[in-house]
Amino acid sequence: MESSTFFNIFAGLLVFPALLLVQFAPLNVNAADADPLQDFCVADLTKDLYLNGYPCKTPAAVTTDDFVFDGLTAPPQTNNSVGASAILADVDTFAGLNSLGLSFAKLAFAKGGIIQPHTHPRASEIIYVVKGTLYAGFVTADNKLFAKVISKGEVMIFPRGLIHFQLNVGDAPAQAVVALNSQSPGFQTISSALFGSNIKDEVLQKSFLILDQKTIDRLKAIFSGSK
Repeated sequence: MESSTFFNIFAGLLVFPALLLVQFAPLNVNAADADPLQDFCVADLTKDLYLNGYPCKTPAAVTTDDFVFDGLTAPPQTNNSVGASAILADVDTFAGLNSLGLSFAKLAFAKGGIIQPHTHPRASEIIYVVKGTLYAGFVTADNKLFAKVISKGEVMIFPRGLIHFQLNVGDAPAQAVVALNSQSPGFQTISSALFGSNIKDEVLQKSFLILDQKTIDRLKAIFSGSK
C-alpha cells in the first residue's frame, strides 16, 4: 500500500470519531446575559438607539462615579397598598452595570407586607434576609410549590422565569436584598399582567371559572390603576 493512501485512511479514522462527538454532543446554551467583550461598557443612556442592551460610553468619558450607585440609600416606602417596596439597581438606573449581567435590589416590608407573585423573565434571583421573617417561595412549571419561612441571615434562590413571592410573616418590619443575574431582569406581577393589561373579559371569566362581570370590573380597576 502506498504511504499516501495509508496516511489518508489513518487520518479518516481519527477524524470520524471527532465528527461523531460534534454531531451528538449537547449544545451549550447561555441562559443569562452575554459575556462582555471588554473590561466594562458603561451605558450611554443619552443615545437614541434601540439595542439589546445599551451602547457604551467612550472609555475616556468613564469615571469612578459610573461604578458607584447611591440609590439604595433612599429610605424604604412601605405605606402603600401592599405594604412593601423594592428599590432596583439595574442598567436603567445604574449605567455601570451595562454588559456585566448583574442587578441588585433592596426590599422593605411593613408588618404583613408582600412582594406579590411575579416573575423575572430574564434572570434568576437570590434573596438575603437582612432582618425579620419572610415566607418566600416559587412555583415550578408543573405547579409544584417550593416555599419556606426564612429569617435573618438566610438566603433562598428563585430560578429564572418562575413565579415567586415574599410575605412578611413576622411581628415587625423586615428587610432583604436580592441579586439577579441580568442587567435588565424584567419584573412582571401576575395580578397586574392579567387584570391590568386589557385582556378580553371572556378570557378572564373562562380562565378563573367563577368570576362574574362585576368582580372582573373591580379587579381591572384595581390593577390598571383606575380604581
